[in-house]
Amino acid sequence: MQIIVVSSDFRSKRTLSVGIPQVIGLGFAGLVALALTATLANYLSLKYAATSNHPLIRGILLADQHAEAKQRQQQIQDNINSLAVKLGEMQAHMLRLDGLGEKLAKVAGLKPQELPSATANAGRGGAATAGAPLSIDDFTKQLGELSKGVDVKADQLSVLEALLVEGSAQRKFLPTLPPIENINYTSNFGYRIDPFNGHQTFHEGVDFAAETGTTINAAASGKVIYADFHPAYGKSVEIDHGNGLVTRYAHGSELLVKEGDLVVRGQRISRVGSTGRSTGPHLHFEVRLNGVPQNPARFLAVR
Repeated sequence: MQIIVVSSDFRSKRTLSVGIPQVIGLGFAGLVALALTATLANYLSLKYAATSNHPLIRGILLADQHAEAKQRQQQIQDNINSLAVKLGEMQAHMLRLDGLGEKLAKVAGLKPQELPSATANAGRGGAATAGAPLSIDDFTKQLGELSKGVDVKADQLSVLEALLVEGSAQRKFLPTLPPIENINYTSNFGYRIDPFNGHQTFHEGVDFAAETGTTINAAASGKVIYADFHPAYGKSVEIDHGNGLVTRYAHGSELLVKEGDLVVRGQRISRVGSTGRSTGPHLHFEVRLNGVPQNPARFLAVR
């Protein structure tokens, strides 16, 4: 396309050639101008709306702000509700810990009233009732109380653990395990007629009937302080369990430990025989506390 421009007196003229590149450039420039005009108009309208006190404009702005604030508040409340559900689950776990603490306290020998009262029932439920959602302040308060409760319960369970470990260790050093299987008493602790001279004498242990070679086990953990032949007790073993408590296993046919050995509860230490002052195969079992003979049956009954 050619455009001819002439002067008013037709004395001069100018010819302009318009092609596709010029048309595209002109259209792009028009679009840019339109965009700038729209942006400027939007900026001026927003600026006017922000500074204007016109009731309609202020109402529109406040409605938008209120809707946005309400949406954000709902999102926050939804998050609080989700956290409140988790808080309820943690409180249920705390109830179970309370119940476990009571059971452990009883095992450790403590009285239930020595622990904070709590119910072990962790189930929750009931009829649905209308109620207000948990606020941020309420949530923060309950979370703080739960945190304190967790700290207290952790300390409490640590003490119970220590008591249980101590009690378990003490039980391992008490001669409560029968030294042989299938206990069959043939002579009890106390006064009896001596089988050799017929005199009334004090029997310082108990006798268990068993066949020669029957395994004899340590009634409790400890240290072997004697493992040799004794004129009266024959092949015998003595174990020190600490705190003045000693057990003796006499008349064995074979010794399986030696002096100085550390043995654990239930470990094989000798075999039944009839060595020493004995009328036949059996195990003579003694328990002594600070050198004073004790009735072994009382210990064996605590299992």
